[in-house]
Amino acid sequence: MSTSTGYSRLQIALHWAIAALIVANYLISEGMEDAFDGMMEGSPVAGFVPSFHVWAGVAVLVLAVIRLLVRMASGAPAAGNSLGDIAATWMHRALYALMIAVPALGAITWFGGIDATADFHVLAMNAMMLLALGHAAMALLHQFILKDGLLVRMLRAR
Repeated sequence: MSTSTGYSRLQIALHWAIAALIVANYLISEGMEDAFDGMMEGSPVAGFVPSFHVWAGVAVLVLAVIRLLVRMASGAPAAGNSLGDIAATWMHRALYALMIAVPALGAITWFGGIDATADFHVLAMNAMMLLALGHAAMALLHQFILKDGLLVRMLRAR
C-alpha cells in the first residue's frame, strides 16, 4: 500500500457516508430483535426501521469493502513510529475489520435466519461504536488541543 499526504475526495466521501450510515443504524436498531423474531415466525417485515436497518447495513458492508480497496490502491498518510501512531494504526485496522464484520454478521443473521449470530452482531457493533467514539475523540484532540491539522485531512481532499 502506498502512502500519501492526505485523502482523496472518494476516500473522504466514503468515510463520511459510512460513518453516517453506521450512526443512523445504531440509533434506530431498537426493535430489530422483535422484527427478526417476527420474520422467523413467518410474519411479513413491515415498517421503515427494519428495512432501513438491513439495507443500510448492506450498504456499509459494500462501501467498507470499496473503501478498503480504494485505500489499498490510493494509499493513506504515513503513520509515524510513536506509541500514539502505532495505537492509531491498530485502531484503524480494528475499525476496518468491524466495518466489515458487523454488517456481515447482521446479513448472516437476517438473510440466513441464523439467530446464533445475532448476539455477536450486537457485541461487535457496540465494540465498533466504542472504537469510533475513541477515533472521533482523538481527531478532536488533534484539531483543538494539539492543533496539528490532522482533522483537515478528512475534510479537504489532498
